Amino acid sequence: MGVPARPAARAEATERRTLVVGRGISLQGTVADAERLVVEGTVESQMIQASELFVAQAGVFKGEMQVEDAEIAGLFDGTITARNSLVIRASGKVTGVARCRKLSVEEGGQVSGRMEMLTDAQAAATIAPRPVAAALGDLSAPAPADA
Repeated sequence: MGVPARPAARAEATERRTLVVGRGISLQGTVADAERLVVEGTVESQMIQASELFVAQAGVFKGEMQVEDAEIAGLFDGTITARNSLVIRASGKVTGVARCRKLSVEEGGQVSGRMEMLTDAQAAATIAPRPVAAALGDLSAPAPADA
C-alpha cells in the first residue's frame, strides 16, 4: 500500500510554487507568484520577485530580481536584491548590482559591478520595489563582523 503515500508526498512538494526554466529553454517576460525560480536555461526579465532564486551552472539570468535567498552557480547579469543571503558558487558570476544582507563567495566565484550590503531595516524596505533606492542611501555604516 505504498501507492497512497506518493500522492501525499507530491502534494507537499507542489505546495511550494516553483518555476523551473530547463536547459535550452529561454524565457522573456514577467513571472508572478513563483516562490522559487530555478534557472537552468536563460531568463530575461524586467522585475521578478520570489522567495528563492537558483541559477544553475549552465543557467543565465538577465534583468532584475528581488528574493529572500539566492544561489548563483551560473551567470547573473543585472540587479539582484537578496533580503537575506546571496551565495555565489565557484562557477558563478554576478555582473551589475548585487544587494544582500549576507554574502558568501566560493573560491573562483566572481562579482563584477557594485556590491551593497543591506542592514535589517534596508532589507525590510526592499519588499516594495520603489523604496529600494531611498532605503540604500547610507551604505557607509560598517558591515557586521559576520558578513
